[in-house]
Amino acid sequence: MRAWTPVQRLSFRFVFILFILFTLFVNNGAYPLFYVLMQFVTELMHQFIPWVGKYVLKLPYEITEFTGGSGDTTYDYVVLLFITTIAVTGTIIWTVLDRKSLNYPRLYYWLTVAVRFYVGIMLFNYGMVKVIKLQFPSPGISRLMMPYGESSPMGLAWTFMGFSKGYNLFMGFAEVMALLLLFRRTVTLGALICFAVTANVMAINYFYDVPVKIVSTALFLMSAFLLAPNAIKFYRLLIKGEAVALRKFNAPEIQKRWLYVTKYSVKYIILFLAVIMPIYGLLQSRKMYGDAAAKSPLYGAYDVKQFIRNSKAMAIGDDDAFQWKQLRMEGVDKSSIMFMNDAIEFHSIKTDTKTKKISIAFNEDPDSTHILKYVLPNPDSLVLSGKIYDDSVRIALKKKHFILTERGFHWINEKPYSR
Repeated sequence: MRAWTPVQRLSFRFVFILFILFTLFVNNGAYPLFYVLMQFVTELMHQFIPWVGKYVLKLPYEITEFTGGSGDTTYDYVVLLFITTIAVTGTIIWTVLDRKSLNYPRLYYWLTVAVRFYVGIMLFNYGMVKVIKLQFPSPGISRLMMPYGESSPMGLAWTFMGFSKGYNLFMGFAEVMALLLLFRRTVTLGALICFAVTANVMAINYFYDVPVKIVSTALFLMSAFLLAPNAIKFYRLLIKGEAVALRKFNAPEIQKRWLYVTKYSVKYIILFLAVIMPIYGLLQSRKMYGDAAAKSPLYGAYDVKQFIRNSKAMAIGDDDAFQWKQLRMEGVDKSSIMFMNDAIEFHSIKTDTKTKKISIAFNEDPDSTHILKYVLPNPDSLVLSGKIYDDSVRIALKKKHFILTERGFHWINEKPYSR
């Protein structure tokens, strides 16, 4: 194998140390059961990193929040600074001590294996939660009732992506294609797909303030790393129109049969743990929350049109902490009530379709449960009657309709409908 240039050797040493440390300390569930092996190290980091923040960086506040999913906490940024510092220091020491090596083909190969599995498994997991539609659920009643101006940039992005099942499938399958990275013959194709996919994810995270900037940037850079050996050949093919042969990811030869068998056994065990088993867990989770979660039989948002308390009709618009303004029936037993003073309270509200009654546990207190009968005069109307505390009530409500969820798909549009 030809000798690498000094710049290539120096760059490889830095990238090797940085990527290995990143996959260890910012694993984000990429390697199956890896968190078990790193549990002790993680506990040490939870003590060490706050110490660095306080006494070395002298931050004006203490680090009390650790990694939340793949979030960008202060802890995460200090960890990134820590491993980058180690990578720089390690590169200098490695360069001083190793002046004879002209290249590192074996280390390069095994680094690509670590990166391929890290990017491939993580993007597969991200893809499956989109295919099964867990990451971006359809906008619920509370989200539909929230004005645009009161949503966060991330909330707006989640609503945009959660609205469409088709777009979730499109994004999800694109990310699931990262499994191509796990097989040497399809690494370059997988890396091309991952490069485009992670560029889009990274852009969304940056421009909609989604706290996954560190991880998405790392996935993008790792995809670029896998494409780097063929960068010049892509230029010759795509820009100059020349015929080229792409470089393959050839594995070092293994002479001993037991090592060969062990290598592939470990590979397919990892694939089983990282691909097959999580799918079952995601399908089970789909039944607990997201679009497949059970909804109230009276699902919807209802505006109060008449509120009668103790046989006296209350004036709509009165600033009253007792009078309802809106009822939002969402989960099978979780709903909320907006009062005339615009206060919103979340309560446990269960519906019995046989007896035509709902039970409301205010503030989810079982000892404060009130039973109301309900009648549905028509699909858009709901009438409740009964007692709340010591007051008899009769509440007439009208169901709201949302253009976002009812507009549907149209092949033909004479004019843009961009209300």
